[in-house]
Amino acid sequence: MSVSVYYSARRSEPLTGPETAAVERVVAARTASFPYDDEEEDLHLYDLGGDEDGEILAGSTKLPSDPDRWLPVLTHVLDSVTELRRAVAGAEWHVHMDDVDVPWDENEGYALPGMRDAELGGLD
Repeated sequence: MSVSVYYSARRSEPLTGPETAAVERVVAARTASFPYDDEEEDLHLYDLGGDEDGEILAGSTKLPSDPDRWLPVLTHVLDSVTELRRAVAGAEWHVHMDDVDVPWDENEGYALPGMRDAELGGLD
């Protein structure tokens, strides 16, 4: 059974030029800092190309099947989406793992309880 993280942002105005550049910088930096060189999927944004329902960003990441990699990858992806949310003002975000919503906290960003617990294999 595979688990995926899905993320999307909606608003009535499309991304501005500076926002698009910021999103590209976040994606490049987060891809470069991905914890595993051989992992096939990190932060993956879809090409929206003029979406009619106001969706300005959307993507997904399939979590690895290796249990030792699951929590570090989840932490990395949620931290990446946190950076994206902070780079794109005024959007309504939805982040979830299959059917479970991931909560937003203004200070911590997107996180699940225990996600950063070193004993569980989370990242600091």
